[in-house]
Amino acid sequence: MITVNKSIKLLEQIAEGWRNELIPPQKLKKVIETVSKYRLNICEECSYHSKNHITKRIDAHCTKCKCTLTAKTKCLSCRCPLEEPKWVNIQEKQE
Repeated sequence: MITVNKSIKLLEQIAEGWRNELIPPQKLKKVIETVSKYRLNICEECSYHSKNHITKRIDAHCTKCKCTLTAKTKCLSCRCPLEEPKWVNIQEKQE
């Protein structure tokens, strides 16, 4: 069962990822792009990538956590959802 605190953290991470996708902070723009490219390359090879599954969604997404990869990989406080993550967060919470 997901706690209220965990739910709030997930919502904050979703908002962070989409904000960084759509209107990234100028001072973090290069970092976000570099991190995202690195993470997307890892995700491309992952068995949980949506391209390896039959799905109704048209976006590239993780079938483990269900996140859209363009936003998930730009969330600097996010990590890969696998028990042994393929990539980790680079900061606790983005300001």
